[in-house]
Formats: sequence, C-alpha cells, structure tokens
Amino acid sequence: MTHAIDIHTHIVPAEFPAYAGKHGGQQWPSMAAAHDCHHKNVMIDGKNFRTVTDECWDIERRLEAMAAMKIARQVLSPMPELLSYWLPLDDAMPLIRHVNDTIAAMVARAPDKFIGLGGVPMQDPEAAARELERLMRDGFRGVELGSNVNGVPLGDARFEPFFAAAEELGAAVFVHALHPSGKERIVGPPGLMAYIGFPLETAYSIASLITGGTLTRHPRLRLAFSHGGGAFASILPRLAHGWSIKKDFAALMGASPYEHARRLYYDTLVYDAPTLHQLIQLFGLRQLCLGTDFPFDIHERHPVEAVAALHLSDGDVKLLHHDNAARFLGVD
Repeated sequence: MTHAIDIHTHIVPAEFPAYAGKHGGQQWPSMAAAHDCHHKNVMIDGKNFRTVTDECWDIERRLEAMAAMKIARQVLSPMPELLSYWLPLDDAMPLIRHVNDTIAAMVARAPDKFIGLGGVPMQDPEAAARELERLMRDGFRGVELGSNVNGVPLGDARFEPFFAAAEELGAAVFVHALHPSGKERIVGPPGLMAYIGFPLETAYSIASLITGGTLTRHPRLRLAFSHGGGAFASILPRLAHGWSIKKDFAALMGASPYEHARRLYYDTLVYDAPTLHQLIQLFGLRQLCLGTDFPFDIHERHPVEAVAALHLSDGDVKLLHHDNAARFLGVD
C-alpha cells in the first residue's frame, strides 16, 4: 500500500429523505432498485439520472476497491448533480445537508481512510459561506464546487462572499465540471459530454477566476480542478500572450496567467502519460494530485501505475502521491 491520497472521488447516499418542501420537488432525487444488489438507480425528475454502484455509500466495498487501487486515503465529495444549484434555497439546504451528513458519517467511521469535502448552496453565496463555516467547524477540509452556477461562471463578482470566506477559513475548494455549455455542439451517441464538454467547461471555469480577478483578490485561496484542468493547458499560453500585449487584460488579471495557474492544483485524471508529463511541465510538479473520479464508470482504475509510467524520482512520486494533496487539503 502506498501513502497515496485520491482527491477526486464521489459519494451518493444509499437513500434520500422524502421531499418535504413547497416547490413541487420534481428535481428532488430518490433511489430505486437496479439490475442487481450492488447497484441503484439515482432517479431525478422521474428519470434514471445514473446507475451507481454501492461503492458510492458502502464503506467496506469502498475500502476493498481502494486497496486494489493502492490508494491509502480518499477525499469524499458529492456526486456533482447533488450540488443542486438549480433548486430554491429552502429545497436545496435539506438536500445538501443530507449529502454532507452522509459524508461526515463515512469519515467518522474511517477517519484514517476518508477526508470530507462537502457541498454548499452557491445559488446564494452568503448562505454558501455560512454552510462552509459549519462544515469547517465539523471537521470537513473544504468543499466541492460545480464549475458554474446555473450558467454563471465562478469568476463572476457575485460569488465574492463565498471566496472571501473560503480564503479566511483556509478551506480547500475542489472544482468539478457541471452542466457544461455547448451540448448542442456534441455529435454522436449519448454520454459524450463527459469526454468532450467537461474538459472545455473546466477550462472556462479556471479562466474566469483569473480574468474576473478572483485569484488576484484572494491570493491565499487553495483551489484544485478536476480532469487535469481540462483544456486549460492549451488555453493558458494564448491567455498569457493576451496579458502581455493588452493593457486592459493585464489590469484585470493582475499577475501573469502563468503565475496564477501555477498556484492552483489539478488532479492527474488525464488517462495518458505524455499528457500528464505536459501538465507537470506547465503547472509544476508540486501542483498535481492523484485523482480518479471513483467510483463512476469513467474512473481511472490504475492511478498509481499512471504515475509510475512517468519514471520520476522517489521524491517526485511522493509529491504526486501524497504531499501535494496534503498541502492542498491542509492536512498532515
């Protein structure tokens, strides 16, 4: 067993409480039986949003998978659809609390194996800041955010109260692609959005935090991005060129985009050794953390072997396996 920390994993509760709000509850999730005893269907608005394995909530099954993957600790965060930014606040809060309480219970049962990142209601940034304060008091290390909030990029000024609180509290913020734009541009069978839209969406999110000035205003924020930052590695040189020749770009961004990018964190979930090597060269070895997207179908089955394929020194491997994630999360 390595000391590897996986910063990108998700949970789904085994059950959801019955809807008790006042707005119809069409988008309130529920669980239904699936094709075998190890799976359930997550039902939203009367449709099967996703069939998930019991590794989403069963600790023993999860620990077995971790051992097979040579992962020592997992960071637990909500399945992104459960962030529920599209619900009215008084509907969203009990759902988010249920998901957060599920994560807290899993961490409490195996504190040496799990670390918690909760969800917050970003449709109301002030309420999100208050929920973040509660989570940090209760032992969470931070939160997972979607890459946009009902189409509004994270770099928009309306989210300033939340990011100010995250910086002040020393919270780790993991950003995951959610509801990407451009669905009408995808040609092919269902399911391609995760492969095409997610990387583009993540790049938009990172760029917005730079060009909107969030990273300049909050230099102590600790942010990590899923899927290796998506397409941002290809966008960064162009953005930096604009910064160097456009005075209005420079005024908005403050420091060079390269400087901003190299203080962010990114997971290693790119499925390809040359691509991962490129990210190390571009962002810096100290900014990459193991990430798998466990336990969904898209997850990286062999994350430790993916790092081994880079043929790094033992010290550099330790950074990717453990030290960078510990620094991002603020844990020993």
